[in-house]
Amino acid sequence: MRENINIFTVMKKGILFYLFFFSTLSFSQCHEIHLKGKVVDTSLTNFHKYELIVVNQTTKKATHGQANGYFSLNVNSGDRVGISVKGYSPIFIDVTESTTCSIDTVIYLSPRVQVYDDVVVYRIKSLEEIKKEREELSLKETRTVTGINVLESPITALYERFSKSAKTKRLIAEMEHQDNINNVLKSLLRAYVSYDVVYLEEEEFNDFIYYLNIDEHFLKTSSDYELILYIQKNLENYKLLHPELFLID
Repeated sequence: MRENINIFTVMKKGILFYLFFFSTLSFSQCHEIHLKGKVVDTSLTNFHKYELIVVNQTTKKATHGQANGYFSLNVNSGDRVGISVKGYSPIFIDVTESTTCSIDTVIYLSPRVQVYDDVVVYRIKSLEEIKKEREELSLKETRTVTGINVLESPITALYERFSKSAKTKRLIAEMEHQDNINNVLKSLLRAYVSYDVVYLEEEEFNDFIYYLNIDEHFLKTSSDYELILYIQKNLENYKLLHPELFLID
């Protein structure tokens, strides 16, 4: 009789153990993990304003960090997250499972050290500067006679319609406008390269911009996040068409 009681007691304890184990396991599985943290340059004694972009390399989603270095985003176990700060070497985080569904981290930055041959140095503009330039894009109008002015000056209207000089001025204005668009895109690409969001050499900018053929309205009105995704996607296609430009020595 005592032996039977002991067996029953052992079986009961075993069942309780497995119930506890599987209930704990089910609670430890997170559908989504909240990743938050801060980047810090310990060599700086005063407050430093960071230009920070966080890119989930797995899902291709990106977000901006705060100027004080703080960032946060939702990720999944197994995701690879890139932390890009202007002027510093990129840092990557491989997300592992978390029983608390939250990860809090501090990232210590290392200034980027690079050695180049003689090159033309361009100032890397901030995303805010470039955004303002995007919004201010406008085509300089040449002198034309339209609306009520056509009725008031039909001779001038006919002259401008058929004048070679007027057509030339409009053509020059369009070319200057396209140059302005290209310059904004070059500034944008330099910023993205500095953040390690895209990988493209300066001498490849013109061909890629020609391939991009971006809609002007989209360039002027889209968010930084939408532009990053658009350029990343088109750059992947561009690389497929020109693999010889991206061979690793």
